[in-house]
This record gives sequence, structure tokens and C-alpha cells, in this order.
Amino acid sequence: MEEKRVKIRIVLVPVPAQGHITPMMQLGKALHLKGFSITVIQTQHNRVSSSKDFPDFQFLTIPDSLPDSDIKKLGTIQFLIKLNQFCEATFKHCLGQLLQEQGNDDDNIACVVYDEYIHFSKAAAKAFQIPTVVFSTINATAFVCRSVLAKVNEDQFLIDMKDPEVQDKVFQGLHPLRYKDLPTSAFGPLESVLKLYSETVNTGTASAVIINSASCLESSSLAWLQQELQVPVYPIGPLHIAITAPSSLLEEDRSCIEWLNNQKPSSVIYISLGSLALIKTKDMLEMAQGLSNSNQPFLWVIRPGSIPASEWTESLPEEFDKLVSERGYIVKWAPQMEVLKHPAVGGFWSHCGWNSTLESLGEGVPMICRPFSGDQRVNARYLENVWRIGVQLEGKLEKGIVERAVKRLIVDEEGAEMRKRAIDLKEKLETSARSGGSSCSSLDDFVNPLKTKNSL
Repeated sequence: MEEKRVKIRIVLVPVPAQGHITPMMQLGKALHLKGFSITVIQTQHNRVSSSKDFPDFQFLTIPDSLPDSDIKKLGTIQFLIKLNQFCEATFKHCLGQLLQEQGNDDDNIACVVYDEYIHFSKAAAKAFQIPTVVFSTINATAFVCRSVLAKVNEDQFLIDMKDPEVQDKVFQGLHPLRYKDLPTSAFGPLESVLKLYSETVNTGTASAVIINSASCLESSSLAWLQQELQVPVYPIGPLHIAITAPSSLLEEDRSCIEWLNNQKPSSVIYISLGSLALIKTKDMLEMAQGLSNSNQPFLWVIRPGSIPASEWTESLPEEFDKLVSERGYIVKWAPQMEVLKHPAVGGFWSHCGWNSTLESLGEGVPMICRPFSGDQRVNARYLENVWRIGVQLEGKLEKGIVERAVKRLIVDEEGAEMRKRAIDLKEKLETSARSGGSSCSSLDDFVNPLKTKNSL
């Protein structure tokens, strides 16, 4: 049968947060390279501009979406819940206008790809009979955990979740995860988190799920999803290995690269705890003392606003400056992928967000894991116990624990063994992203029907 090229535009709908925008824009670049036109429909909060990095993309803003101030007042979970309630009608209007403007049969919308947390997209796309695709920016294992949690909530087990027998029942088959590794959130009450999870794991009328992961990382979890979701699941990551799509919402301080150039190979511990986590002053001091006592150079990203009631580091005591001045270098934000590629970097102290985890895995850099919320706990557990390239810091943060963790990773033979395993995993990921590799082939399997008369 002769294939006719029809629908070639894909609409992307990202969550307005750095950890979600980054992979969505990488996906957009990957799809654009496959020949699709890309429209990004975004909220007013944390917008990506049509900069030189995305000259061929169309950017639209959902009118009258929630203002920036709401995320501070509501917190992340309630903000997402309200965003989904508030934006369905305005997104539908925006999508309708886009359809009117297209007009040309050769530039119809093939599908709407929406971040799993932006489920308001489903109803609007359905109204226009446009196929929808869920994009999961977390890993497959965390998706499995959320599915299990949502089922637990439906079965009303929540009231007994502190019962060890109930915990065992919930986590049956999820080894090596434990109850405390649940991808719950520090940004809202459990009831609200489970309400949100019930929507994210409900693929509903979606035609497919794409995940920024690779089969060599979590084959069993991907197989579980493929069976349970009853729609095709396409692991297409790590996207950053094949695609460069700068989308940082914060200005990157490139002076740290010059500093790294003056350090010995594999000697530096790089510290960056993501775009949302808050760090108490006491913990900052314990970290600084432990880092100083390790006698290793360190590059530390301290994000503005990450210290409560402080713009930046001005509220920290003079002791902090003394501890970091000799071996440390501090920036407000760093070009992370470039830092992780640098030969001077021997380890990454991370909150273990999925983007940071993939970027570290992709460069063969072992990790110190200090998760704060959500899927970060799942990632940290896998880094330490499955991939065996991480050291997890659990419980109270103390300088002695910090010092030992840094030495284990950078100085000891244990760290050298982790680096070998990390390099091996890096090579597997690179193979998966190359032509003929599992992730590259999975992306082809996803896009090929969109280019022809065959629909998703």
C-alpha cells in the first residue's frame, strides 16, 4: 500500500518546571529532526522563549493560566492540581485556534504529546479527535510505583499504610525498593499526592506512552508497564545523549569550567541539588565541614532561594565562607552537562532527579545520593543497589558522614570500582541511543506511523 505523508505537526505540552521542560524540549528536538513541525503550548509560568536554540519551533501561551505567585502560595502539588482544573478550557481554546490557523492538510496535527502531570490536555485533544501521547519524564520504575500507590488508594489501604504487613503487600515484586522509597512528595500531603498520581497513571484515551529511559536500565519495569497500561510503551532515552536542547530557566555561570580546568583528573566532587529543594542552614554547614574535611576540591551549586528566608548565601555565618574558600568554588547555577563531561569531575552529589541521574549515568560519573522527594528516592535506591554506582546519604546529615561519602567516591578503591561500572553503563546507554540501538529503534517505532496514513 502506498504511504501518504499527512499529519506532520506535533504539539508538546510541558509542565512549567525545569526538570520537566528540559526533557520535553529534548523530545521536541528529536521529533523535529525526524521531520515534524513542533508547536509548544505552555503556561504563563516558567515559559521557554523562542530563542536561537529553537528557531523552527512555534511557541504558544495558554491565555489566563495561573500566575507565578500561585506556585509559592499553593506549593508544587496543589499548584499542579489547580493548574489542571484551571487550564482545560483555555487550552482547548488555544488548540482550537491553532487548528484554524493550520488549514493545510499537509500540516495537520499528528498528536498532542503531554507531560504526564498535565492531564488537562487529554479532554481538549479528544474534543478535536486528535490522538494523545503521554510523556513520562521520570523513570519507568517510579511510574510503576505510582501505579501501585494509586491502586492502593483505590483499595482504601491508605489507612493501614503504617502496618508492616500492608507495606509488604504493597511492595511485593518491587525489590529492592522499600516502603520509605515510595515516590511520595515533600511538597504536599499524601492524600493530594495520591490524587495527582491517580491522574498521571491513568492513560485513559492516550494512544501511547513514551518514557525518557532505556531498556538496559530498567527492563523489568518497562515490561510491567507494557503489560499493565495496555498501550504501546516506548523507552526512547536518555534523550540528552543524542540531542542538545539548552532550556535552562536560570543563567548558567560558565566561570566554573575555567576553575575545573585547573583541577586534577577525577578529583572534584560536583554538588547540585536541583531546582526545587530547600536546604537548612544547619545542613549547609554540615555539608561544608564534611566537604572541607575530605580534602577534595568541590564545585557547589547553591541556587538562589534554596536557603529558606535568604536570597542566596548572605544569611550563612562567616564560618561557611572559611570552610569553602580553600578548596571550594560556588556558583548560582552551572552548565551541568558540560561539568559532568569534564575530566576533573570524579563524582556528583545530587538530589537524584531523573534528568540529573541520566546526565550522570551518560557521562559515567558515580554519585552521592541525597534525595528529597518523589521519584528521587526510587532513583537513589537504584543507583546504590541495582546499578551500584551510588552512595546514599540517609537520615540526619552530619559532617562525618559527608566526609566519608566523599572519600568513598573519590579516594577509595570502592569509588574506582563504581567508576568502572558507571563507564560500562555509559557505553550501554550510548549504544542504545545510536542507530540500531534499542532507544533509537523505539523512537522510530513511535514516529513512523505518524508519518503515514497509519495512526497511533
